[in-house]
Amino acid sequence: MRKLLLNTLLLGGFLLSGCQNTPPKADQTESGEAETVEENKMETIGQIDRLSPELDQIIPADAVIEVLAEGFDWTEGPVWVESQQALLFSDIPKNTIYRWREGSGIEIYLNPSGYTGDQKRGGEPGSNGLLLNDENQLVLCQHGDRRLAIMDASLDSPKPVFTTLVDKYEGKRFNSPNDAVFSSNNDLYFTDPPYGLVKRMEDPAKELDFQGVYKLTSDRDLVLLTKEMSRPNGIAFSPDEKKLYVANSDPERAIWMEFSLNDDGEIFQSKVLHDATSLVGKEKGLPDGMKVDAQGNLFATGPGGVWIFNGEGAHLGTIKTGEATANCAFDTEGSALYITADMYLLRVKLK
Repeated sequence: MRKLLLNTLLLGGFLLSGCQNTPPKADQTESGEAETVEENKMETIGQIDRLSPELDQIIPADAVIEVLAEGFDWTEGPVWVESQQALLFSDIPKNTIYRWREGSGIEIYLNPSGYTGDQKRGGEPGSNGLLLNDENQLVLCQHGDRRLAIMDASLDSPKPVFTTLVDKYEGKRFNSPNDAVFSSNNDLYFTDPPYGLVKRMEDPAKELDFQGVYKLTSDRDLVLLTKEMSRPNGIAFSPDEKKLYVANSDPERAIWMEFSLNDDGEIFQSKVLHDATSLVGKEKGLPDGMKVDAQGNLFATGPGGVWIFNGEGAHLGTIKTGEATANCAFDTEGSALYITADMYLLRVKLK
């Protein structure tokens, strides 16, 4: 991680360490030296590559990639909180969730976020995917604790106290739930690759011999939808919920899958939506997190940035961040796309 000096001239001298809800120890190095996150004002990076005129109806012609903040370890799991006019996102190695608000910048929101154990551990222990349930509670994919959980506190008064939603399949602990999405009937679909395990596939604590895509019904029944993907990662529905998109973040098979769902919300047919394996090593990143807009356009992070596909699977263009790009999220109105990319929090204005 690049350690950056605070820019005290920006945002009226905003200091990360002085934010409300910021534990003094949460942004410390092992030596006790305070680390910092730099807040930027209208800095931009990258470019938007347009492959189809159709993209002009989604992203304005003059849109840029704004840098909202930088200096993190690895950003992930963004979710927009309308009641706060704020974005929450994970920094997985730091075991921390941050909050960004226009005009206020960055502050620590929750620490710890994904690993609550007493034993010190390495790897990627924090929360990954974040989402809100129908009761406006924060739901977390927790790498370190290897579960899906609900924060037992209001969004306005966050506390690192959690209730487990699910942590095992047939008595065996999950690898590390990564990303999730709710259906309209409150079933929770999620992926379970090995990235939260310290030694990943070779970790002796790994109990399942596959990486699954699951559905947890609103009645708490757990269904394994598929175990055929080597590294299932980002997950999203089409607007009519007849299609389920899942990214496979395997450099040997860097693809986005499209699964057709039956009336019970289970898979009956599948196909490769797009194969980006040939770009691995040429562009930074792998297929990772994704979101679908109200028109059915898929915003899928992958090699080079955020790929945009229409509902028929045509590649319309790419938001090229120039960084390994992890995930993205819309605001409530769909007027902005927030992007987590390596050490950055980014934004692109939409139509």
